[in-house]
Amino acid sequence: MTKQTFIQGTLILIAAGMITRFLGFINRIIVARIMGAEGIGLYMMALPTLFLMITLTQFGLPVAISKRVAEADAKGDRKKIKKILLVSFAVTLTLSLIFTVGFVSLSPVIANYLLTDERALYPLLAISPIVPIVAVSAVIRGYFQGMQNMKPQAISQVIEQLVRITLVAILTKSLLPYGIEFAASGAMISVVIGELCALIYIVHHFKIKKSFKLLKNISRSVKKGKQTLQELFSIAVPTVGSRLVGSVTYFLEPILVAQSLAIAGFSVAASTKLYGELTGYVMPLLLLPTFITQSLSTALIPSISEAGAKNQTKLIHYRIHQAIRFSFASGALATVILFLFAEPILTFMYNDADAAYFVTFMAPFFLMLYFQSPLQAALQSLDLAKQAMYNSIIGSIVKFVVLIFLSSNPQFGITGVVISIVTSVVLVTMLHFAVLWKEISLRLPLVDAGRMILLTVLILILGKYLQQLMPWATERLIPFGLILLILVIAYLALLISMQFITREELSQLPFFKK
Repeated sequence: MTKQTFIQGTLILIAAGMITRFLGFINRIIVARIMGAEGIGLYMMALPTLFLMITLTQFGLPVAISKRVAEADAKGDRKKIKKILLVSFAVTLTLSLIFTVGFVSLSPVIANYLLTDERALYPLLAISPIVPIVAVSAVIRGYFQGMQNMKPQAISQVIEQLVRITLVAILTKSLLPYGIEFAASGAMISVVIGELCALIYIVHHFKIKKSFKLLKNISRSVKKGKQTLQELFSIAVPTVGSRLVGSVTYFLEPILVAQSLAIAGFSVAASTKLYGELTGYVMPLLLLPTFITQSLSTALIPSISEAGAKNQTKLIHYRIHQAIRFSFASGALATVILFLFAEPILTFMYNDADAAYFVTFMAPFFLMLYFQSPLQAALQSLDLAKQAMYNSIIGSIVKFVVLIFLSSNPQFGITGVVISIVTSVVLVTMLHFAVLWKEISLRLPLVDAGRMILLTVLILILGKYLQQLMPWATERLIPFGLILLILVIAYLALLISMQFITREELSQLPFFKK
């Protein structure tokens, strides 16, 4: 099987992430324009419950599979890889069946009593078939990640988005006459079909590329798989703990927001609209650079795991420093652009700039989020997944305390939700870094920190200058696009001149090879 280097694998995933994010934004724009803020609110209220079910079904195995497969492959142990896959399939398929049935059964209770909007029932039911689909897909993707072959995952992500965006406009428009809840259900159905098509592709690719017969002597492999299960669970349990904390937080957030805003005097419709603006308009913009950091994290786990299996300590430190540099490089430009141009961006994308203040306020804090995913991946790769889980728990507790205290106060309202989110982001990132500081003596060189600050200040000054030079440009799409293009070119020039990307890293790119 073809392997990629850390840089090559990351770039493949980044390219796929860039395409899927672009298509995802088109998808959100279509859905937002068809259904409006209230419809987006229903759609976003249903998603946290779905993510909770998926997290429970996967049980943290994708990360564990990636790590253990990378370690086994470094030692040339094909039998071990087969055991890892068989055990993982057995666990995820069993859990997916249980949780799908439970999900469908509890949907009326969740919609009526927890989300306080009975219309959320239809999107919840529409999305339920996705649980077993994602469960099987996650195991195979974990295998390819562990083998450091990122192409199948990248292509499957693009397929999923292409199918989704093809269907979403058709389904939402055709179901909108029956009500907003049915239009939101149509959007969910497009997600299910997209994931199914991606699964078909990745299963086909798995059959072609695997170097062993998965179903041969299956009973013998499963019977002798107790140690493999324990090895997987040593990573999977704390990993699912971290993700479960995130999913439970995501699941409880709309419930607490609805209840807290009700205490503050907001109606159900007003609460749904405000939450829809925050989660449907603001958060996707702030999370845009995370497709790069998630790609880094995915490639980082098998790379550090392989280095750990070979006792290459210096390489482990080097890979983490690389991830930090690349995370900053991907996030700083987005932070500056969103901070300066939140209003025109929201206007051009959604024809609604009411939430511009939230983007401006949150953007500087979210620079910390872009470090969080690679740092957590490093912890998981180094068998420090428990510490990552504890950090997530602390962050979620603080988030909920701040949310309930502030958003139930009429003077804060939805702003209290915003403050709780940024508080949690900053806290968890700092805790992750503190663990790596303590356990492996990881340090961020002062020179790197200084370059990060200088780069951010320089691009901020340039953006502010362009904003003042052409104040009218933000009202027209083409002139505004020109401003963004100037900022991107200047930013790339600064990245190279300040050596955020080294010659050695550039030499691994096909178009830089001689």
